[in-house]
Amino acid sequence: MSMNQPISQPVIKADGFTLRPMTEADAGQITLYASDARVAKATKTIPHPLPDGVTEAFIARALSVDRTEDVWVIDPSDDGSEVLGAIGLERMDRNQSEIGYWVAPAAWNNGFASAAVSAIIEANPQACRTIFGAVFQDNPASARVLTNAGFDYIGEAESFSVARGVTVPTWTYIKKLD
Repeated sequence: MSMNQPISQPVIKADGFTLRPMTEADAGQITLYASDARVAKATKTIPHPLPDGVTEAFIARALSVDRTEDVWVIDPSDDGSEVLGAIGLERMDRNQSEIGYWVAPAAWNNGFASAAVSAIIEANPQACRTIFGAVFQDNPASARVLTNAGFDYIGEAESFSVARGVTVPTWTYIKKLD
């Protein structure tokens, strides 16, 4: 695919919500949730406190023609106006991707992350052969999301957390799709 051609990103229907591409109108809700230290510290890339303009830059990257990651909003509304979280697939080589996700704290423990991961796997929008996921070891709920979706544990590693400002131990998982 030429870098001048837009990368198609489908809308994915799930039980009780839709995974849809981000829009600029999502900035307020994403900023609200990404500003929460509990969300930021569970991710590798969200800074805390959240500086001005970070959300808008994130959305611009998600909408870019030459992006390397597809990001979907978890939206339970009928009109495409709500954000409960986000889920993304970062393209890697050899038909592989890395999955990442976060859910607004008010929606925790309601199955949204598990359902979103399962919907992404079922749709396989990047035609992946393999999807990897890594979670911080102090976030076992996120590890359960991956294992519930059929990911297999493959080992320990570590990743830098921008919000924490330190390298954090991780558990790594794999899901083979072919």
